[in-house]
Amino acid sequence: MKEFDYIIIGGGCAGLSLAYELEIHNKLKDKTLAIIEPRLEYKKDKSWSFWKTTDHNFEDCVKKSWKNFSINIPDKIKHLVCDKLPYQSIDSGLFYEKINSRLRQNQNISFYKDISEINLNNSFIFNSVPSLESSENKLWQHFKGVEIETTKNVFDDEIINLMDFDCKQLDSVHFFYTLPYEKNKALVETTWLSGMNNDLEMDYDEQLKNYIENHLNIKHYKINYTEKGAIPLFYPSNINEKNKINIGTAGGMTRLSTGYAFLNIQEHSRFIRENIENIKNVQKYEIRKKYKFLDKIFLRVLKRHPKEMPNIFFKMFNNSPETVIKFLSNKSSMFEDLLIILKMPKWIFIKSLLK
Repeated sequence: MKEFDYIIIGGGCAGLSLAYELEIHNKLKDKTLAIIEPRLEYKKDKSWSFWKTTDHNFEDCVKKSWKNFSINIPDKIKHLVCDKLPYQSIDSGLFYEKINSRLRQNQNISFYKDISEINLNNSFIFNSVPSLESSENKLWQHFKGVEIETTKNVFDDEIINLMDFDCKQLDSVHFFYTLPYEKNKALVETTWLSGMNNDLEMDYDEQLKNYIENHLNIKHYKINYTEKGAIPLFYPSNINEKNKINIGTAGGMTRLSTGYAFLNIQEHSRFIRENIENIKNVQKYEIRKKYKFLDKIFLRVLKRHPKEMPNIFFKMFNNSPETVIKFLSNKSSMFEDLLIILKMPKWIFIKSLLK
């Protein structure tokens, strides 16, 4: 069987981002790479959205950017503006096409459906497949979204609704999320933060239908596209091994309190590319420890006090939008962290810190 210098297990967001980063910086000119990906074809299957706090390689895959957003709980709404750090949404179909069209030009890069087709013995491996075996009693961010097209112009396409908590919570944390791409097209998602142990939470289609027709008051529309997923709000049990680096969710690149991963993946890919010549000896790349600590406390509160979470999220945005965005995107200073902490209900967080 054929041998390769590098092997990427999983050709999704993390695997392709790394392959592209290596390719455009000529790190695969004299090296061979195998990408293991079982899917039969690449097509749009999700969207990745985030606050643009750092540059990335995929501006031409951004479907739309917004500087205005809102968050609401029953009877209260905040309208917020952040000119410096826009919210971006990337179309996975454009992302896949951009990367694969570039990778196909390099004869040193090969795709395989199964890892059994190649020899692993002398390769350095980048693994993006998370080990989620011990997921019982853990929290997940699970969701379903539909991209709808309406017969009339009903959306303000200059503002997103980041979190709408004015909905049934079922002793969990539940909100709707609306990204208007055009005045008659938007992605509407129902999102839960829970242990995924209540079947009523998974009745996504009915939730979306009710929200669109009775809350957004849209009666005439068609569904152009559907996406569904579940993001673990815990670190996978992937083991660090010699000649292997875990990337993406498997490498701890998901921010547990938010589910954001795209820009963390890009920064990890950049770190690997910058150190590829000495990759066997490089120090492990991680999200900063202060965020891991703060997320641990935050998720402990979420698990024990789900009914308090809509108000906690709402109060967080009593800070300046830029401060909150930087905190949610791992870019905050200690002073900005303190500003966020001071807006939190003290006793609930202190109890969760001590237990």
